[in-house]
Amino acid sequence: MVGLTAAEVSFAKASELLMVLAGVDVETRQVERTAEALGREVSDDERAVTEQTAPAPAPTVYLGLDGTGIPVRPAEVEGRRGKQPDGSAKTREVKLVTVWTAEGRDKQGRPLRDPRVGQLQRRGRERGQPRHRPAAGRLRATRPSRGSTARLRHRGPPGRRGRRRPLDLEPVGRAVSGAIEIVDIYHAKQHLCDVAKAIYGAGTDLAEQWAKDRHGELDAGRLGALVTALRTQTETTPEARKCIHYVFGNRHRMRYPQFRARGLCISSGVVEAGCKQIGARLKRAGMRWTIAGGNAIIALRCCLLSGRFEDFWERRAANAA
Repeated sequence: MVGLTAAEVSFAKASELLMVLAGVDVETRQVERTAEALGREVSDDERAVTEQTAPAPAPTVYLGLDGTGIPVRPAEVEGRRGKQPDGSAKTREVKLVTVWTAEGRDKQGRPLRDPRVGQLQRRGRERGQPRHRPAAGRLRATRPSRGSTARLRHRGPPGRRGRRRPLDLEPVGRAVSGAIEIVDIYHAKQHLCDVAKAIYGAGTDLAEQWAKDRHGELDAGRLGALVTALRTQTETTPEARKCIHYVFGNRHRMRYPQFRARGLCISSGVVEAGCKQIGARLKRAGMRWTIAGGNAIIALRCCLLSGRFEDFWERRAANAA
């Protein structure tokens, strides 16, 4: 009961729910200690277990990668650069991998995530732990033996030759060698909107029209025309030059007409929803986490949301016996 409640709500609220719903008096501090201990058990369990967890193999398995920051205690960001006005940091990044299939279609023929097929898996490591995490092994177990794998990635702000990434793709990337890589189309369009604002000013009709024209070129796969339009602005707008590098560096990941023709997802909404699920538990007002405590609760929450919670308890009971 502590694991279920603490994965969903704050430790204080979990303590209250246990009393109201079950008549069990568990102090807030004890909820915290028990939940974090369970989270560490889940993390250890998933490093050791990579059995098939998808109901059945699918022609295409999607791997979404993204990151979200969670607030941490000052000691956890000491000496780290961040986004605060003084250059300091208040958050540490949670690196999230989401695995799903999308064989269904909506009325417009667009791919839909299949119900009850999806997993959340954090990526990263705690101090002293090996670099390889269970995400890569779990992906090898859940991907189909035949067919293809698509990787949807939220690319970071355009940098030198588009190489700036919000998270390290290894060793997960090695588990999907030869996969089709796709840049989330809405993030790509957001970069173009940022350039439009830099050229014409935010909220202006000219900025809106310029962005609309560039979006049309992106949708149609006319990357040459898109880069030409950006190049005319490079003398006065540094953002346009950065965006050219971004488009050029990701051109093979922006073949949206071909991706659509193959019936592939071209947006990363599933992994972004996963990031929101992490934030809903760990980014509430007043929360400040240690790295170890945050990792434990993230592992616990991912296990619950991914439908692996009962599997964990069955293995735990079997090991205890």
